[in-house]
Amino acid sequence: MDDFIFYNQIGLNHVLDLKAYDHILFLIVLVVIFVFKDWKKILWMVTFFTIGHTLTLALSAYGVLKVKSDIVEFLIPLTIFLTAMVNVYFSRRLNNNNESRFNYFIAFFFGLIHGLGFSNYFKILIDKDESKLLPLIEFAFGIELAQIIIVFIVLLLGFVFQTIFKVNKRDWILIISSAVAGITIPMMAERFIW
Repeated sequence: MDDFIFYNQIGLNHVLDLKAYDHILFLIVLVVIFVFKDWKKILWMVTFFTIGHTLTLALSAYGVLKVKSDIVEFLIPLTIFLTAMVNVYFSRRLNNNNESRFNYFIAFFFGLIHGLGFSNYFKILIDKDESKLLPLIEFAFGIELAQIIIVFIVLLLGFVFQTIFKVNKRDWILIISSAVAGITIPMMAERFIW
């Protein structure tokens, strides 16, 4: 039980750590196009991200996959920026949530990349464990729980601004996605790999 709490807590902290806010930024731009009634789509999308994230952690933990960390550190803000730009570009059509199936693919694919960013540290953590599968599952559970917390906050803020302050959904998507894109530009510049 102690191991479950330990790895679960690491998963929670990995996402909710405000010093490493890239995960939060990605969740914001991934979910900003949705509202509470879309909770099933959102839950699937978050789960796809967790599966991608866990898959690369597993491949790294078992020594199957090795990627240079400087490449991954650049790709992480790039994935956030690209997701934000897709939201900005398609903001009029996103108003109808037509592109949500594409977001499942984005969530899974970018989950693969984001998992690589944590893989070296996680590999060190579980290197002493005989079974790597159980810690991976426990960590993934923490990731999933933390993502649901972030998603709830984003949806709640969207509800407040769109319902109480009467910000139209398209404007909400444009403002939030543009702000996140702006935050990631300096991140990409400082991590630029060539």
